[in-house]
Amino acid sequence: MITRARVEAGGLILFLVLITVALGLVVSSFFGALLWAALAAMVFQPLFQRLLARSPGRRNIAAASTLLIITFAVVIPALVISSLVVDQAAGVYEHIRTGEINFASYFQKVHDALPNRLQGLLDRYGFDSLDRAQAQITQAISRSASLLASRALSIGANAASFLLAFGVGLYVTYFLLRDGEQIGPAIVRALPLQAAAAERLAEKFVAVVRATIKGSGVVALVQGLLGAITFWIVGLPAALLWGMLMAIAALLPAIGPAAIIWAPVATYLLATGAIWQGVLVVVSGVLLIGLADNILRPILVGKDTGIPDWLVLVTTLGGINLVGLSGIVIGPLAGALFITGWQMLTEQREEQPGRAPVAPPVDE
Repeated sequence: MITRARVEAGGLILFLVLITVALGLVVSSFFGALLWAALAAMVFQPLFQRLLARSPGRRNIAAASTLLIITFAVVIPALVISSLVVDQAAGVYEHIRTGEINFASYFQKVHDALPNRLQGLLDRYGFDSLDRAQAQITQAISRSASLLASRALSIGANAASFLLAFGVGLYVTYFLLRDGEQIGPAIVRALPLQAAAAERLAEKFVAVVRATIKGSGVVALVQGLLGAITFWIVGLPAALLWGMLMAIAALLPAIGPAAIIWAPVATYLLATGAIWQGVLVVVSGVLLIGLADNILRPILVGKDTGIPDWLVLVTTLGGINLVGLSGIVIGPLAGALFITGWQMLTEQREEQPGRAPVAPPVDE
């Protein structure tokens, strides 16, 4: 029997769904700014708490000081580096378009410098001229450089929209820093979940966000910086651009910067007679770039987030494909919450009366 209370409860749920969708549509144009504002507030919350401890009761001053530090320590350097990378990408694209940079001839030089046995193996599989590989690689690099240049022009053409979103992000970050201690618990209490489940999901959410940004993000930036310095020392053109590509590759587990950036560069340098340059790239890649992940990640992450590497790779690539740069965080976050949610459901089912827990498999 349908009672008035059930109708009213259903009406409230329907209203909440509709108004939530409506709010999402209203703020959809600022999705990226709001997302990164929330991420910045979570990551820099400990800094805010330290500043607040020095000036108890002055939350506005502590939040403003934290925002100032974020602006000068993170935002401004990121904008400067991005502008330099875009300039180098535009230059590389122009050189490719005019024929000054010919990747086909570069790969042909590498092929000719290989040992005869390895050349014969490649020739046997139809890679004697590497025409198909040359065309695909040249096209991919040209498309990437062209995309960066076109994005730069797009940002310049939409400077007003960019500045508006940037201002909104900083403004929201300030209030999330100041009032985060009240907003976070309020959201957790409002979730239509059991208190323990909501708390566990919230803890996983914060852990994955901080691990992704503090761990993967900082390690990727360090590896990209080391790569850019190495490429600059050996005289590689557009060293900063290659360093940025290395930082992006470092975000992907099981791939990393070695397989697709510095190892091919070292191979080309060694094959074309640039011996000391090639050796330096190899030494830097193995001793500096390779070890940066093993040394920095445990310090910055602190604990395992419980996400398999293969799932991080798939969700990161899928997130980037779906929402762009924000997918670096959204992808692994979705994967972590997926695993945590199913683990909680399994635990609840095993705790039900009369249901025997499933015994783990015994190794023979």
